[in-house]
Amino acid sequence: MSPPSWQTVANVEDVPSPALLIYPNRVEENIRRMLHMAGGAERLRPHIKTHKLPEVIRMQLDLGIAKFKCATVAEAEMAAKAGALNVLLAYQPVGPNVRRLVKLAQAFPNTKFLSIADDADVLRALSAAAAAHGLQMEVLLDIDCGMHRCGVAPGTKAMDLYRLIDALPGLKPGGLHTYDGQIQDLDLRVRAKACETAFAPVDALRAQFMANGLTVPRVVAGGTPTFPIFARRNDVECSPGTCVLWDFGYATKLPDLDFLPAALLLTRVISKPGADHLCLDLGHKAVASESPHPRVQFLELPEAKAIKHSEEHLVVETARAGEFPIGACLYGIPWHICPTVALHSEAVIIKNGRAEDHWKISARDRALTI
Repeated sequence: MSPPSWQTVANVEDVPSPALLIYPNRVEENIRRMLHMAGGAERLRPHIKTHKLPEVIRMQLDLGIAKFKCATVAEAEMAAKAGALNVLLAYQPVGPNVRRLVKLAQAFPNTKFLSIADDADVLRALSAAAAAHGLQMEVLLDIDCGMHRCGVAPGTKAMDLYRLIDALPGLKPGGLHTYDGQIQDLDLRVRAKACETAFAPVDALRAQFMANGLTVPRVVAGGTPTFPIFARRNDVECSPGTCVLWDFGYATKLPDLDFLPAALLLTRVISKPGADHLCLDLGHKAVASESPHPRVQFLELPEAKAIKHSEEHLVVETARAGEFPIGACLYGIPWHICPTVALHSEAVIIKNGRAEDHWKISARDRALTI
């Protein structure tokens, strides 16, 4: 008999499906590859929205990574509880999140919390809240480099907003933040050119700010697709996220990036509605479904074609259906791992080929204690 594949769980009969499986040895290897690509831990500010796990934060801390980026106040709190000392909330705080961010800074005085903003009223609200509690918070101006989702375009308004950060009590200029999620070209050379073109106005803006006597402590730029391009620079902090767990989508779209699938979905055959059909317990509630099929690639059945997907069921078509009896297990790589993780309350941890632990996906909640 051939040896079991890396994904096989020896005690799989003890794991209810559908389940999110995480392989810590592969997570650690991906972190090491991130460090190698960046040229050192000081160049990295990894995004934690992909995994939302304090255990992964601690793995990164153990390998020397000191700065993190997050999307929610809950993720920021989770990072601080895990021991992170520098956390950027890369999502403009509005409404109650202004108060929550200040409360978070009070609750974790040993952690430096930074935020982004692109609006004068938000800056004034942050200023009032921080100053009222004797805090000084660094704010990065969020710059739109072509995605047209958030941020302000480089230009006069950007200069006015950065001067406002410099002038308001309770705030301190923290630099620039920009995200180029619109750049996902298959060819690395094309991707690199698009990245450099999008970043050039941001770089020019930094120079303009500094020429006008403004402090620009850092520029946080990019995500996973442009990580290899920004890694070549020594004047930005890189903030990849997906590569810590990896997924089928980026493996398909970014073949130049050498990361390992470190999170899988376990599913079982629950019915056989036709000679060439398998019905799996992998519905919308277990795998991210915002993208067209394929939403998951099965390692045992890479050619399987999804033909029906609902809340609790996924029906696939395959000529090999006869090889898989009711109850047979399949292991799948999600197309998009970030929202897939958020669908699960916990992950089953696979060590030495066995399910040995469970990690709570703690930051999937919008609020923890704050």
